[in-house]
Amino acid sequence: MKTLKTFMAVCLLFITLGVTAQNDKDKEVMAHADKTKAALLEKDPGLEKFFDSASGYVIFPTIGKGALVIGGAMGNGVVYENGNAIGMANIKKLSVGLQAGGQALTEVIFFETDEALEKFKEGNFEFAAQVSAVVADKGVSEDANYSDNVIVFAMPKAGLMADTSVGGQKFEYHPFK
Repeated sequence: MKTLKTFMAVCLLFITLGVTAQNDKDKEVMAHADKTKAALLEKDPGLEKFFDSASGYVIFPTIGKGALVIGGAMGNGVVYENGNAIGMANIKKLSVGLQAGGQALTEVIFFETDEALEKFKEGNFEFAAQVSAVVADKGVSEDANYSDNVIVFAMPKAGLMADTSVGGQKFEYHPFK
């Protein structure tokens, strides 16, 4: 009987540590997303119109990307609806083609309509082939427009990558409870 109580106590401890660790990781990503948003707005103040008018957006502060013929990328981000954080997201990319190198980048996906945001939240959201991203730089947002109610801004952070490939990206959304 004592062994059963000890076993249950140890299980409860691991569950508690797992929940706490996940919350700490989420808090770290959220803090990084806030800093990323500020840095993007400093680099291109015109992005404010997207942050203000979009039904929602996802900020991926860091996406790590690497390839040598076959490539992959992944990162964690924060999902916002009407400017309020509502959950976490992750991105996974896979590609094949003429590509080599490694890179870290920031990516923000804006959803123009509630329907586009809902599609993302349902988990049915993916880009086929290479997504067309606008490189966030001073003044670039002035002429940028939504395509199918979505626009993506990317900002390289570090590294160098040569890339002519075909692939796709898949997203997962996890709402706050």
